[in-house]
Amino acid sequence: MTAGFAAAVPKAELHVHLEGTLEPEDLMRFAARNRVELPWRSPDEVRAAYSYSGLAEFLQLYYLGCTVLASRADFHELTTAYLRRAAAQGVRRAEMFVSPQSFLGRVPVDDVLGGVLDAIADARTDLGVDGAVLVVAQRHRTEAEALELLDVIAPLRESLLGVGLGGAEVGNPPSKFARFFTDARRRGYRLACHAGEEGPADYVREALDAGVERIDHGYTAAADPPLVARLRDEGVPLTMCPLSNLRLRVVDTLDDYPAWALHEAGVIASVNSDDPPCFGGYVADNYAALGLSTTQQVALARNSFTASFAPADEIAAGIAAVDAAQNVADAP
Repeated sequence: MTAGFAAAVPKAELHVHLEGTLEPEDLMRFAARNRVELPWRSPDEVRAAYSYSGLAEFLQLYYLGCTVLASRADFHELTTAYLRRAAAQGVRRAEMFVSPQSFLGRVPVDDVLGGVLDAIADARTDLGVDGAVLVVAQRHRTEAEALELLDVIAPLRESLLGVGLGGAEVGNPPSKFARFFTDARRRGYRLACHAGEEGPADYVREALDAGVERIDHGYTAAADPPLVARLRDEGVPLTMCPLSNLRLRVVDTLDDYPAWALHEAGVIASVNSDDPPCFGGYVADNYAALGLSTTQQVALARNSFTASFAPADEIAAGIAAVDAAQNVADAP
C-alpha cells in the first residue's frame, strides 16, 4: 500500500531542475536533432555514466546535457515530458528551476523561458498540473553576472515565480550573492537558495540572513539544533532530495534520512527529485525510497503544498486533496 500510495497521494514538487529531467533517450534524440556530439553512443551508455563521486562530477555531466537543447521547441518538449511524468506520480504543482545562464550566447533567454512557459500553460489544461518557474543563478559565476541575469529576465517578470541560487556549493556561500537576493526581492520575486547539500550548516544560516524564503536541500542543517529551531521558528521550509543525496554521496544510506525527524521537530520538510533520471527516481520514487508509512507520506505531502509559493487558496486546495487521498486509503 505505501509504495502505491507514494504515487497516488497529491503533492507539489518544489525542487526539480528542468534541464536535469532529460531522460537518456531524449538526450540522445535532442543531440541528433541539433547535431551535438556526445561521448555516448546509446541511452544505455548515458545511464552507465550516472555514477558520481560528488556534486562536482555530476555538474560536469549536467552542463554537458544542457548542450543538446537549442530551441524554444526543445524547451517546450522537455517541459511537457517532465510534467507528464510528474503528473503520473501525483504531482499537482511543480515549481521548476530553469537556468538560462547555461545557454548564454547560444539560445536566447526568450526561447529558453518562452518554451517552458508555453508548455506550462498547455499542461494546466492537458494534464491538470500547475507549473511555475524559478530562474536559477549559478553560484560559480560572479554576483555581477547574477545581477545581470535579473535585468535579462525582466521583460518576463510577471510570468516568473521566483529566483534561486544553485550549482557548485562549496566555496560559493549565499553571502556572496547578498545583493542579488536584495535586488530580486525588490523586483517582487520569491526567493529560494540551495544550501546545506555539500556545504556547511552555516550556508543555510547565510541564506536565512539574506532573506531567503525556502532552502533547497538543507541536509546539513539537521545536525545543528539551533539552526533547526530557527528554521522552525521562521517557518522556512526545506526541499529535500533523498535519492540525489544518496547518489551524490552526501549520505551513505537513507535509513536515517532526516526528512521525517525534521518534520517532527516542526520544520516544513518536503521530498523532491532534484534531477530525476540522473539520480534514479522521480518524486514518488523518493517518497518510496524512504520507506515511509502512509501517515508519514501524507504529512510530507501536506508540507509540499505548505512550502510552495502558490496562492493561499491553491495551497489549501492541495492540502485538502492530500487529506481526501488519505481518507480513500484508510477506507475499509
